[in-house]
Amino acid sequence: MSAALMIQGTGSDVGKSLIVAGLARAFTARGLTVRPFKPQNMSNNAAVTEDGGEIGRAQALQARACKTAPTTHMNPVLLKPETDTGAQVIVRGRRLATMQAREWMEKRMDFMPAVLSSFAELNAEAGLVLIEGAGSPAEINLREGDIANMGFAHAADVPVALLGDIHRGGVIASIVGTLEVISSRDAGRIAAFMVNNFHGDTKLFEDGVRMIEARTARPCAGVIPHFADASKLPAEDAVALDRVRSETGGPVRIAVPRLSRIANFDDLDPLAQTPGVSVDIVQPGHPLPADADLILLPGTKSTIGDLAFVRKQGWDIDILAAARRGSRVLGLCGGYQMLGRMVHDPDGLEGPPGSAPGLGLLDIETVLTGDKALKTVKAKHVPSGETISGYEIHLGQSEGPDCSRPFADISGRKDGAISANGLIEGTYLHGIFSSDGFRRAYVAGLGGSGKDDFAYDATIETTLDALGAHLEAHANLDLLLEIARSRDGSAQAREAV
Repeated sequence: MSAALMIQGTGSDVGKSLIVAGLARAFTARGLTVRPFKPQNMSNNAAVTEDGGEIGRAQALQARACKTAPTTHMNPVLLKPETDTGAQVIVRGRRLATMQAREWMEKRMDFMPAVLSSFAELNAEAGLVLIEGAGSPAEINLREGDIANMGFAHAADVPVALLGDIHRGGVIASIVGTLEVISSRDAGRIAAFMVNNFHGDTKLFEDGVRMIEARTARPCAGVIPHFADASKLPAEDAVALDRVRSETGGPVRIAVPRLSRIANFDDLDPLAQTPGVSVDIVQPGHPLPADADLILLPGTKSTIGDLAFVRKQGWDIDILAAARRGSRVLGLCGGYQMLGRMVHDPDGLEGPPGSAPGLGLLDIETVLTGDKALKTVKAKHVPSGETISGYEIHLGQSEGPDCSRPFADISGRKDGAISANGLIEGTYLHGIFSSDGFRRAYVAGLGGSGKDDFAYDATIETTLDALGAHLEAHANLDLLLEIARSRDGSAQAREAV
């Protein structure tokens, strides 16, 4: 049995994914064989694994922090919201069904065997498994049937470190309050706590640490200062899109409408960090800027649903006007499907069955089918000849005259479409802007210099190294490892206070 530790949060967006990635890189640097795990995730930002499945993007990044390839065992249950009350259920990388929220709540315990089996697979190959919880165990109204937090921790017999975010305010109350509202049995799983995202001198919180330790009888495993370079790493939650995305700003302006079911939005990260490029995430209720050099329609979990959303915002008018002015428009995956004449969903794979007219900027038509493309690819960008490394993760096929001018060539297979005037483009490939040569060529085509030396993958590696060093310096890794190796470190950890 390997060592294992679960990081649970006092709430959503307290930095669980980032802390697990940092711990993964720090313990890997110490020479341990580390694997990440998240029993149940809810995100439309997915990654494709080498074995042809999909998992949450955060677990793929954590796998990279462990210097290993991501597998479907690292996130055995993934929920991809399609509507406000329904989500696609992905089990071990494959779409199983679409369930309404009530149905999921009634059936979720049925997935515990698959979760435990995947955990056992990682347990057998790793010296340390770092587990990320979901949301918070303090949501006691969701405790019955839980497979994401304490339900899993008990079933797998793993200790828990509780993470709070001081920047959100009320961190003492959130940590102490979590232990107060959960059951004594669940509280017994919590062996230590950590405080994340501290701004300023951490010594100023020493009294706060003592107060939490006194009230919880648990040791502090670290007060972690704010990690400024976190924005250089792919974000999992779409809430990140509510914040400023561009890191550099610049004369090349790319406008991205924030779709209601936006998916795989980490496609934007390399562009947002490229010198000379400004990526503007246009929030609902605001028009698309008329001076944008490129309008980029991102992926979506519900193409027809987000077509209606685009029209509700009036963005269709802005996009069509931009096309008439000779501006460039690029659609990625679902955004590509939107650019065509029609989108058909006869089997209701992404919502109610039906069809909807697209924006009509590409002479193609899309039919959504049950066969989901899930693969990593090497391709050639046809207009520039540059090499692309990316992945496919989509339902449906698009056909039409504009497909005779493909966006990319994948070992002889045509992908995407380009309009006759060359200004409107679409592709099913995600992750394309991570390829430095292609990105530079594409930005040059928008009026940029295309001569920057920014290397995206190298930046990710450098940032993960810095994050690991950050955790090594500010977290009590020895205590966390001792707890993880105990596989029930609660009593021993309490004695350390």
